Amino acid sequence: MAKTLRTSGDYTVKAGAGYDSGSGSNTIRLDARYIRIPGDLTVEGTQTVIDSQTLSVEDQFIEVNRNNSTAGTEDSGIFFNQGSSNNQILYYDADQSEFVIGSTTHNATVSSITNITPGKIRLADPVESDHAATKSYVDAQVVAGAGISSFDIVGEDSTGLTVNDGDDITITGGTNMNVVVTDGPGTITLSLDPDLSNITSITSNASNGNLELVANGTGTIVVNDVLTFSGAATTPTASTVTKLYNKTAAGGGTGLYFINSNISSGTEGELISKKKATALAIALG
Repeated sequence: MAKTLRTSGDYTVKAGAGYDSGSGSNTIRLDARYIRIPGDLTVEGTQTVIDSQTLSVEDQFIEVNRNNSTAGTEDSGIFFNQGSSNNQILYYDADQSEFVIGSTTHNATVSSITNITPGKIRLADPVESDHAATKSYVDAQVVAGAGISSFDIVGEDSTGLTVNDGDDITITGGTNMNVVVTDGPGTITLSLDPDLSNITSITSNASNGNLELVANGTGTIVVNDVLTFSGAATTPTASTVTKLYNKTAAGGGTGLYFINSNISSGTEGELISKKKATALAIALG
């Protein structure tokens, strides 16, 4: 026989001290095959446990992290309990502004996900351009040649060429440059040839900087040809190293001068030609 209990105001059923006291421990049990609440249901406790095999929700959308009032700073998502194994989780990572799926050692009581092992997700082959693609779909497209069919290689001098499917790219070093290509993963190494040839000019790129030629160990700098000195406009500053330079010939008859602060207090001297040296030797007896 159905019964209806109606009141004109609020109605409270309390067992023992009740929840509001903070010390209540009693339970009110509604024991029936079906319990229907036609109005809104608000649960103000800190824990809600639904012990059922099937949960059916009529709402179109489910909201999690309901009381969040900050702007995009809290992680939130769904945990999947895996018993003694790590939990699986689908959540929004607020710090990275991205969705993540995987496994974690956390449980659903945490406020932030600090460890995650990305998991696999199974997808159907894409239909629209903005659909996520499966590995098999991408592989098939590459094999079928539906991806990049050609591309251009352009040098710094604006010359270029077009590379098509099946073309080989040969990289040559040219004069004084060696090219080596190794297998898996492919590596291209460019190295300067130790024996340079066909070099017409070497210029230092440092403002007023020196250009140094340094031999290895006890080796020496060898010039196997004519060494030409350009004319110097002025006499350079003396230093502890010997400087050779060319100026207008004077008493030495060579025009090749040297200067060193440790020789004659840095006074400029001219190398004497064989003819001048012979004439001086005869004159001095």
